[in-house]
Amino acid sequence: MSDTDSSGSLERYLGNTIRDLRQKHGLTIADVANLAGISRGMLSKIENAQTATSLDTLSRLAGALGVSIATLFRGYDVRDGSAQLVKKGEGMEVVRRGTKKGHTYHLLAYDQGPTKVFEPFLITIDHESETFPIFEHPGTEFIYMLEGEIEYRHGQNTYVLTPGDSLTFRADIPHGPEKLTKCPIRFLSVLMYPNASDVS
Repeated sequence: MSDTDSSGSLERYLGNTIRDLRQKHGLTIADVANLAGISRGMLSKIENAQTATSLDTLSRLAGALGVSIATLFRGYDVRDGSAQLVKKGEGMEVVRRGTKKGHTYHLLAYDQGPTKVFEPFLITIDHESETFPIFEHPGTEFIYMLEGEIEYRHGQNTYVLTPGDSLTFRADIPHGPEKLTKCPIRFLSVLMYPNASDVS
């Protein structure tokens, strides 16, 4: 964006902000112009982005509108963000190494760039199987039980998890289901990977 475009964008933003505040307070152009000590024509030009204005004039306009000068700039050049919505049932189904029949993994966020920060899964186990997957990977894992009952092994310890329970552990220690006590089982599993700068 060129300096001219940037300047024009700021003038449009300020003009719209001043007009919105004036209308919100039920004030006319004459009311605000009189309070700010400027002409009605000048205020009209400011609101329509037809002229640049000094910081002194902006300060007087802010005072006339009952706001700080910082408030006039609060929403300018704010980034849109990059939230990712995955609707119910639309998570990408994935197959993880070691998973068996009856274990379904839905990845609830993806396309996070070249470096993975985290991966949230919704895991469903529909029926008991004779063998259970065991995992080892970098980072930390967080599990939150939604449905069913499971005995979950982490290293030498096992934990009974029922709906509402959570378990957080180092993921580089062998872990996975030990016993499926009550199916169907559903739980959230969030894998948080170490930062690239933390990995030696």
